[in-house]
Amino acid sequence: MRLVTPGDSAPASVNKYLLPHETQVITVRRHPAVLMLPVGLVLGGLILAGVLSNTLASDAGTVISWIWWGWLILLAWFVWRVAEWSVDYFVITNQRMLLTTGLITRKVAMMPLAKVTDMSFKRTVAGRMLGYGEFVLESAGQDQALSAVPYLPYPEQLYLEVCEMIFPNKNASDD
Repeated sequence: MRLVTPGDSAPASVNKYLLPHETQVITVRRHPAVLMLPVGLVLGGLILAGVLSNTLASDAGTVISWIWWGWLILLAWFVWRVAEWSVDYFVITNQRMLLTTGLITRKVAMMPLAKVTDMSFKRTVAGRMLGYGEFVLESAGQDQALSAVPYLPYPEQLYLEVCEMIFPNKNASDD
């Protein structure tokens, strides 16, 4: 099963990095688990701000306002991280793999499929429970801009599809 059907197109933020002769095969957003730490910090900060507000309520009003301003800054940071996540994509075309990241400063890392000599994926216990994994890519002894792609959804399916692209079945045309 293909993750992107032939009629689909990459998001506009990614499409501008595709070459005219490239065919998009897979486009996925990173797994929402990438936001686990920011969610935990915002919720923990909210609980801490609430507890401190209740314990310091009679002592100092300005201290309480600073606590809540601090939490609002933490909340703004969380919203920023969600916005960044919403524009990060992992794209596989018929010729290369791309990882686009960044909201203001855009970073595009890529590796030609022909240069991939080894590929594996890892899944932590949390990754197995939540459904994400990390691709680890290697090329012929060179440092590459794209060597690890964490927080990919359904990594087994992605792994099999990418392996099929890198190592196509040469006997398929004989049938």
